[in-house]
Amino acid sequence: MSEFDDKAQQWDQNRMHLDRTKAVAAEMQARIPLTGAMKALEFGAGTGLLSFYLKERFASVTLMDTSAEMLKMAEAKLGSDDAGRIIPLFFDLEKELYSGEKFDIIFSQMVLHHIADVNAVLEKFSGMLNPGGYLAIADLCSEDGTFHDPGVVVHHGFDQAELSGWIKASGFVDILSDTCFIIGRETTAGAIKEFPVFLLTAKKA
Repeated sequence: MSEFDDKAQQWDQNRMHLDRTKAVAAEMQARIPLTGAMKALEFGAGTGLLSFYLKERFASVTLMDTSAEMLKMAEAKLGSDDAGRIIPLFFDLEKELYSGEKFDIIFSQMVLHHIADVNAVLEKFSGMLNPGGYLAIADLCSEDGTFHDPGVVVHHGFDQAELSGWIKASGFVDILSDTCFIIGRETTAGAIKEFPVFLLTAKKA
């Protein structure tokens, strides 16, 4: 069982997860002309928090994740109107080539820093989008390695300019990246340490 399988039951109960999701969803809607005809993919969807906030703005949303327990939690939230519109998909994009339908938008929240080869996944995103499709990535700004517990192998956030360059090289234009949320965590000394989260949006050329 993976780290995220273990966390699935309590994921939606975390107030910070909810507040962050609302902030990301609001900023996505402000920047991207979402339409009811769009087919969307949430990469690393987990329980689908962000997709459920935005579902009325899309024709369909595919929830792609490698955690079966997270996807079970997402499935448990499906209402009668969601049948055929919200589609859980157990799939490892890092290891597999996606050959399904193309999407009009791909978005993710706090996932990219867990991906070993970021550029390879960005190239896959480009191939999975229709021409003119949108990409929206919310993730940690560069941090000192204290966001995760010791021994957790992840990227320590991203330099927004560097990530924007990688995305441009993968065939995207109209790249915009700004801080959209601040995660506050208490340190052992009792102080609150801030970890900024950015939202980067781009359009496939």
